[in-house]
Amino acid sequence: MKRYKKIILGVTVSVVSLAAIACGTIYGVWHDEINTICSVKLLSDSDKENQEGKVYEMTVSGGFYFDEFLKTGAKNDSDLINYIVNHITKGVIPVKMTPPTIGCSAFTAVQEDNGHHLFGRNYDMSETSAVIVKTNPGNGRHASVSTADLRYIGLGDGNMSSLIKKVTSLAACYTPLDGINDAGVSCGIFMSYQGVKDDTGKKKVVATDQNTEKVDLTSTTMLRMVLDYASSVDEAVKLVEQYDLHDSASTSFHYMIADKSGASAILEWVNGTSNTDNDGSKRTLKVYRNTDSYGEKSSEEKFQWVTNFLVTPDYYALDSEKAGFDRYQAIHKAINADGSNNEGKMSYQGALDVLKMVGRRNWGKNHEQSKTSVTPWSALYDLDSLSVTWVGNENFDDEKKIFHYSLKK
Repeated sequence: MKRYKKIILGVTVSVVSLAAIACGTIYGVWHDEINTICSVKLLSDSDKENQEGKVYEMTVSGGFYFDEFLKTGAKNDSDLINYIVNHITKGVIPVKMTPPTIGCSAFTAVQEDNGHHLFGRNYDMSETSAVIVKTNPGNGRHASVSTADLRYIGLGDGNMSSLIKKVTSLAACYTPLDGINDAGVSCGIFMSYQGVKDDTGKKKVVATDQNTEKVDLTSTTMLRMVLDYASSVDEAVKLVEQYDLHDSASTSFHYMIADKSGASAILEWVNGTSNTDNDGSKRTLKVYRNTDSYGEKSSEEKFQWVTNFLVTPDYYALDSEKAGFDRYQAIHKAINADGSNNEGKMSYQGALDVLKMVGRRNWGKNHEQSKTSVTPWSALYDLDSLSVTWVGNENFDDEKKIFHYSLKK
């Protein structure tokens, strides 16, 4: 009997030891990913009646292999998926990307009571779920707070009940759509609807698809690079110039970047005019700074604003071609109606009110728009205090749907 007990004890110890080794090995390989998954929490539940998706928060552990990514890049969403699967989910769990069709509005301003520089942004599309992503990778990279649309990585319904879906959410750090870093740099992405009409008169949107000897970046990985490595608008532009851009989702985008010095810039990739811009490989980068004059903006106006058409001069023959031109004019009027506010000064609440005014639910009360078009989130970034007020689904008067973050140490 004693002999059997010793055998059983030995087997038990061996099994426990093997299990411990296995667990240790798994944690050793996946420790950053496990810590990130454990950090995911639900901030706000869905509300189907108001077309509201869920809102989550995630704190990313480690550097998520982005330094390595920038050495090889990605020419399209498929390349990005392959990289994420091989490095983040370790080839175990596949990731499916469904890039959304987005609208959006943004502007810069100066807070009148303390001189802080603001970057306000609405993310417009149909009902979806979002995750607020906090990163602090170290090794010379900036900490940041950004937002990702979970639809982009196949989780638009916000259901993250299974382990597989939680692992899939790890890809969110590669898909920011706006954000701020601890150097006071903020950025955002906006559809630009570039392309020409076909024989039926329907416009075919053409993605930017540069093809030189440079390393390739997709839209969202370019924003991640800016958030992680840029300490100013100038640095951001210099970084972007080192890469070929490939817009995601077979569509086209332009971008706005701002920093705490008050500098800002709109980045557009352009080839000709709206009647000729049908080859994304021939587009080149145009940079329009807040000190420039173009379109509706004078050089005296030190703030910038953007919606869903290019600000490149003479790109359009008619204003009717400009997507979101009504919102563009409304933002301009709200900030500098009579031309006496060229610095773009306003209160913090006033900046939130502008975002509320052009939010899709509110805008739709007085303007024609799709009934499925909403604003899943609005973000007002204070580039001096390194903070953000994040409002879910236009709930500007509901503190339960408003979240505050700071990168101050």
